[in-house]
Amino acid sequence: MNLLRSDKGVLCLALAFLLTTSCQSLHRASALDHLQPCKSTDGPSDAYCGKLDVFENRDTNTGRKISLNIVLLPALKQDYAPDPIFFFAGGPGQGAASLAEYLHDTFRTLQSSRDIVLVDQRGTGKSNPLECKPEKEEDDQNLTKQQELAEAARQEHNCLDSYKNKADVRLYTTNIGMDDIDDVRQFLGYSKINVYGVSYGTRAAMVYARRHTANTRTVILDSVAPPDMRLPLYTARDGQRAIDLLFKDCEKDAGCAQRFPHLRDTFNELIGRLTTHPEHIHYIQPRTGQAKELDAKRVIITGTVFRILYDPIASSLLPLLIEQASKGNYSGFLAVGGDYDPKEESALARGMQISVVCSEDFTRIHPGEVAKEAAGTFLSTDFADVFLEPCNFWPRGTVEPAYFDNTPSDLPALILSGELDPITPPVWGQSVAAQWKNSKAVTVPGSGHGTYSHGCVIKLMDQFLTDGSSAKLDTSCVNHVERPPFFLGPAGPNPLGGASK
Repeated sequence: MNLLRSDKGVLCLALAFLLTTSCQSLHRASALDHLQPCKSTDGPSDAYCGKLDVFENRDTNTGRKISLNIVLLPALKQDYAPDPIFFFAGGPGQGAASLAEYLHDTFRTLQSSRDIVLVDQRGTGKSNPLECKPEKEEDDQNLTKQQELAEAARQEHNCLDSYKNKADVRLYTTNIGMDDIDDVRQFLGYSKINVYGVSYGTRAAMVYARRHTANTRTVILDSVAPPDMRLPLYTARDGQRAIDLLFKDCEKDAGCAQRFPHLRDTFNELIGRLTTHPEHIHYIQPRTGQAKELDAKRVIITGTVFRILYDPIASSLLPLLIEQASKGNYSGFLAVGGDYDPKEESALARGMQISVVCSEDFTRIHPGEVAKEAAGTFLSTDFADVFLEPCNFWPRGTVEPAYFDNTPSDLPALILSGELDPITPPVWGQSVAAQWKNSKAVTVPGSGHGTYSHGCVIKLMDQFLTDGSSAKLDTSCVNHVERPPFFLGPAGPNPLGGASK
C-alpha cells in the first residue's frame, strides 16, 4: 500500500495526526471551497449554494454557456462518507435544487452520513430554464379538444420563439445533461458518487451511470422510467391498472364495498355521460374563494383522477368523490384535483420537458400505437395528445440508437416501485432489474409514485448506501406498508368508529 501516492495524501495524514481531524474533512472542504452559504431564497439556512458554467454545445465547447445551479446539503456527522448522493428530479422539467428545502427534512436520515447534492439539470430550475407557462391562469372551458390543442400549440410556438436568443432547444437532452452533472462532480472534488433518481430522474440516473460508470458507486431508482419507456405511450394503460387496483381494493374492504357497492360501474357511467354531455356547473374556486362556472368535461375528471392516483392518501378519497360527481356534485373533485398541487405543475420547465420527450420518446412512437395502447382506458388518448402535440414542430436533438437499450450493468442498484403507481408501475423496475445483475427490485405495497416516504424505505436506502450492495439487504419490512383506508364520508374513513375491514 503506497501512502505517498500524492501530496494531498501526505497532507491529509499529517493533518489527521497533528489536528485530530479526518481525511473526510479535507474532502468536504474541497466541495465547499466552490460554494457559499445559501441565501434564504436559494436553499436551507445550513446548505451551500453555487454555480458552474458549462458550454451549451458540449461538442464544440464554444458559444453560449449555461450556469448550472447547485445546492449542497452537507452531511451532519463529522465522520461522514466521502461519496455523496446526487439527486435527480422528475418531470422531465423539474429542478432538483428547488426541492432542497423538502429533501432537507425528508432525506435527513441519508444526510446524516453523506452530502446530498442537488443540481438543476440544464433547462430547469435556475439553470437557463426553458419555462413555458400558460398565458392564462385557467383554460377556456368552452373550447373543443381540437381548439384546446391548437391553443396549446400556439402558446408553445410562442415559447419556442422566445428561446431564440436564449437556448438551442436541441441541446437539452438527457445525455448532454448528465455530462454536465459529471462536470459538477469534478468541480466539487468528489471521486465517486451515489445517484438517486425518482420518476424521470431514474432515466437521468441510469444515463449518468451508463456514461460515467467509473465515477458511480451505487444507483437508487425510485419509480422507474427507463430510456426505453417511450413516454407517454403506456400512460393510459398503466393508469388504468392503477384505478383497477383501487376498485378491487374497495371491493375487498368491507366498509368500502358496503358504502360504494358499484364503484366501477358508477365511474364508467360518469365518464360515459360526460363524454357525450358535459355538465355546466357553478362552483367556488378553492384558492381564491371566487364563484366560478365551467363545463365539467370528461377530460377534467379523468385528468383529475389520474393525478390523484399518484398519492395513495389522496386516492382514499376517490370512491367518495366519484359518488358525489355521479350525483352532480363536482366540488370535491375540483377542490382535491383541480387545485391539487398548482405549485408542482408551475415548477416544471415545460420547454425542457418538450425537448426531452420529442428527442427521446416521440421518434420511437409509431402512428396508431397510442390509440392502440389507450383503447378501453379511462384516460383514452387525452394525456398523450397534449404531451406529444408540440413534437410536430419542436426542433429535436440527436440521440444515438444505443441510448434506448436496456443495457446490462454490474453496478449495485436498489430499484423501488410503488404497487399502486399509475405511471411507473413495478413492471418498469423489474425490466431494469432483469438486466442489472447486482440489483434488488422491491415493490412497496400501498405506495404510489415515489416510495421514499413510505414505511421503512428510507432506512433501506440508508442501509444500501452504507453497505454499497443490495446482496444482504432485508426488504421484508416494506410488507407492512398498506393502502390508507378509504373515506366512507366527509368525516373520514370510518366516521362511526370500529374497524372498516
